[in-house]
Amino acid sequence: MAGHSKWANIQHRKGRQDEKRGKAWTRVIREIMVAARLGGGDLGTNPRLRLAVEKAKSVNLPIDTVKRNIDKATGNLEGVNYEEIRYEGYGIGGAAIIVDTMTDNRVRTVAEVRHAFSKYGGNMGTENSVSFQFKHCGQFVFAPGTDENKVMEVALEAGADDVVTDEDGAIEVLSAVGDFETVKNALEAAGLKPDVAEVTMRAENTIEVNGDDAAKMQRLLDILEDLDDVQEVYHNAALSE
Repeated sequence: MAGHSKWANIQHRKGRQDEKRGKAWTRVIREIMVAARLGGGDLGTNPRLRLAVEKAKSVNLPIDTVKRNIDKATGNLEGVNYEEIRYEGYGIGGAAIIVDTMTDNRVRTVAEVRHAFSKYGGNMGTENSVSFQFKHCGQFVFAPGTDENKVMEVALEAGADDVVTDEDGAIEVLSAVGDFETVKNALEAAGLKPDVAEVTMRAENTIEVNGDDAAKMQRLLDILEDLDDVQEVYHNAALSE
């Protein structure tokens, strides 16, 4: 796509996450609590909790904090109950946006998300209005220059669904959600460390957003990501540089 670099967008997102380390801790703690409440506090039998704890390690969340919040979620300590709520809508140029939240006050959260959409040029949609344009999957992204043949061989042998080389040279490995850990472990055992390894909502198709519209779209995404109750923001906009 002209002017669009998936790798640049990934680096931009990682940069913003690094800038907001405190927010990253809050998000991870909520994910740990919800995962533990739904699936129990045993890492051996709760893959979602294992992934959340991996995220906690990646943002240097202290292990004592991890344990304390697992205990809160499983009833061993008093804590807050968070619920997961997904909001969907449209951004600049009709680009699709999914906003995943965890909240202890859904009235507050929906008001904040709706306000962000309306103030910054988007439109909040109804449930399932855009989610059909995304695939829930495991995603691993390797930097341009990574050995494509090695990635493909290891990933497909481990059960990945597809390996895609983007126009900018970045390599994506896609897997079923249930195969995420198996593929991740195989890649790392082969010495292949992805820059991104996550369970995500991946856009099936993208919409070009250029010039001033790209700047407006990025502003809307940034505002949504900065909301306290927001865990993840997914979209299908290909933003020009």
